Amino acid sequence: MSMPSANNGVLSGVPGNIYLVGLMGAGKTSVGRYLARRLGKTFYDCDHEIERRTGVTIPVIFDIEGEAGFRVREASVLGDLTNLQDIVLATGGGAVIDAQNRKALSERGTVVYLRASPADLWQRTRNDRNRPLLQTADPHARLQQLFAERDPLYREVATVIEDTGNQSVRNLAQRLESRLREQFRDTAGENTLSNN
Repeated sequence: MSMPSANNGVLSGVPGNIYLVGLMGAGKTSVGRYLARRLGKTFYDCDHEIERRTGVTIPVIFDIEGEAGFRVREASVLGDLTNLQDIVLATGGGAVIDAQNRKALSERGTVVYLRASPADLWQRTRNDRNRPLLQTADPHARLQQLFAERDPLYREVATVIEDTGNQSVRNLAQRLESRLREQFRDTAGENTLSNN
């Protein structure tokens, strides 16, 4: 579901779409909401949009259709959302598995990888029963496996990599906002120089 953002007098300085990628528990939704507010953009969460469109939770989709069925739905919703303009999008942790999703993200916006260690992710998700991929005998080992499989894919699409560490959502979002503004300021300067 989208959350419209008022600009509140804040000049964006960061054009286009911003897509947040990373494993579950990395902070994509929390940071995304804050960042969208700060940048005057509209926030979307891909998983929440899937739930809104289907009328059921992600775990129910996994139970009925399995991961493969969920990934088909995810690709469709991600395609729709990446065609929108001036948004901040929190993707699902597995969105990068599909090559077409990676292509859409890379071509249609700035991709930020919120990178967290498996130990930090475990601390953040260990009591969350709404994570179907962690409903295993050893969820900590599963997180380590997912990190090993997906970290290279996140890095492949990332324009910016931000290590989350133990900082607050606010501090993380503010640091990321500064990095994005600096990057676009530098890019604008390079474009001006190359056009002269």
